[in-house]
Amino acid sequence: MGIQVKQLYRAFQLYQNSGKLGDFALLKADALGAQANPNLAPKLAAVTGYYPEINVEHLLQYPPGTFGREYAEHLTKNCLKPFNVSPEFDAIAQRNVFALRYAVTHDIFHCLLGFDTSYAGEIGVLAFAAAQNYSPSLKVSLTFAKIFYPLLAPRQRGAIGANLAKGQELGKQADFLLGYRFEDHWHEPVAQVRQRLGLPATVEQS
Repeated sequence: MGIQVKQLYRAFQLYQNSGKLGDFALLKADALGAQANPNLAPKLAAVTGYYPEINVEHLLQYPPGTFGREYAEHLTKNCLKPFNVSPEFDAIAQRNVFALRYAVTHDIFHCLLGFDTSYAGEIGVLAFAAAQNYSPSLKVSLTFAKIFYPLLAPRQRGAIGANLAKGQELGKQADFLLGYRFEDHWHEPVAQVRQRLGLPATVEQS
């Protein structure tokens, strides 16, 4: 599938008018032709059309140390909004499960893996997703990130290299995260969720 220029333009218009990051991310990824590897369909079956609303204020009411609380605090600390998707885009969400779930879970990955939102943190998450072999587009993105991130943030060069290696290692050892219904487990201890998914129970922000 090639680039859908009209849908890409619509995505940017939508973001300018509504500021809904989830809708923008879904439409943009789908318009750019982002697709999961074909053999992943069975692993994504459990999250096809699955995009429950994420309420940050509600998650902040969970006890400290719970998954939902940790995620909400990550968003709040970094002035981020959850990637909620509007029901009007259900057809795209059903058709392109990768575009949907990668957009929705991107910041969840940051929280679980311990990567911050700097260039170094972003390449860690990208390296993890590429190592999990979700989509050819992620491997292409990682190739460009390896080239440009050190140029954009030269002071983070060492951290970029370290997080690249760390993300790749975690991606190879962890279970298949993209097909996991994270939103069903907000109430659980975050350490328990990490261990269930084959990740270290505790992480240091990097």
